[in-house]
Amino acid sequence: MDFGLTKSEKEMQKAAKAFAKGEFDKDMSLELDKKKEFPTKVWEKAGELGFIGMHFSEECSGQDLGLMESCIVIEEFCRKDSTLGSTLAFSSYGSESILKYGSDELKKKFLPEVAEGRMLSSCAFKENGKGYNFKSLSTTAVRDGDEWIINGEKTYVLNGGSAGFYTVLCQTDSDADITKGLSMFLVEADREGLVADDVGEKLGLRMIKTATIKLNNVRVPASNLIGNEGSGYKQIQEFFDINRIIISAQAVGMAQGAFDRALDYVKQREQFGKKIAQFQITGHKIANLSTTITQIRLLTYNAAWNYDQGKNDSKLTAMAKLASTKAAVDVAAEAIQLFGGYGFMTEYEVERYYRDSKVIEIFEGNRGVQRDAIGKDVIGKIKK
Repeated sequence: MDFGLTKSEKEMQKAAKAFAKGEFDKDMSLELDKKKEFPTKVWEKAGELGFIGMHFSEECSGQDLGLMESCIVIEEFCRKDSTLGSTLAFSSYGSESILKYGSDELKKKFLPEVAEGRMLSSCAFKENGKGYNFKSLSTTAVRDGDEWIINGEKTYVLNGGSAGFYTVLCQTDSDADITKGLSMFLVEADREGLVADDVGEKLGLRMIKTATIKLNNVRVPASNLIGNEGSGYKQIQEFFDINRIIISAQAVGMAQGAFDRALDYVKQREQFGKKIAQFQITGHKIANLSTTITQIRLLTYNAAWNYDQGKNDSKLTAMAKLASTKAAVDVAAEAIQLFGGYGFMTEYEVERYYRDSKVIEIFEGNRGVQRDAIGKDVIGKIKK
């Protein structure tokens, strides 16, 4: 299913597939996953070829394309290798807020470094025990002349300890409503008082460092404020919409990648004198999985297309994230089942697709968070 892709989009898809085929070495990937090492050379080459920050402006070393094109590339990358694909997709994580709301000075200083594969970015929003409840945010930023002083602690920060900078959500007015009391800041990783502590072993996405970020009297210039003071809540809502679409594209790629491997296996493996694929029950499973993948691809592309047309729909992005990540987990689990005992072996890769898909299902809001958002929007206001 090509969703009626344009000629240029098909060429982008072909280029992404060729890059993944040529650069995503299976043995290298398994070794990096085992050692929890970042794929530096692959990342740098992806940046050189323009696969990172594609939706950045040309002034910021991007291609001035949309989320649709980014989704097409991310899907192909994750289809070939779930971990390498997601690692590249998240290498610009946190930059979206600067791209959308940052000053020209911040954009020109930091975004080219990210797009060219020379600097990782990140964002620090969540706090321990609070999840996505930003009403009780404890990280604060206090104005002191031409600087802001930031204190607090953020957890589960992707690229934590590796990023060149973080976009940090802070409370700047404790007396104001949540929609006016939060602000976002760019904090360089080498600022005095900023410490990154690795969270430890993870189930999946093991090439990406994840850390707790502690900020102790970290001073940043007033120019590091992203957008206007008090606009942080609005900024983070749009950030989630963008990243839920990006995560959905990862999920589609992971589901397709796990399915590809399972399909190849059942067409080759024999049981009771027949290829496994010749049994009706296997055929029905393949049919169901293929249908599911087509559905989530259409939903994800629809969300991306709407965003690019200036018609962002938060309900739709939540639906895409909910359906695609759940499907990725389910497809990967069924792929393991079709492989039987081989499915547990790392060399067959489907177990890694399962581990990685489980991580992105939880990340940026688990199923419950997405259902809350969807349900609230669909039900609307209830008259008393």
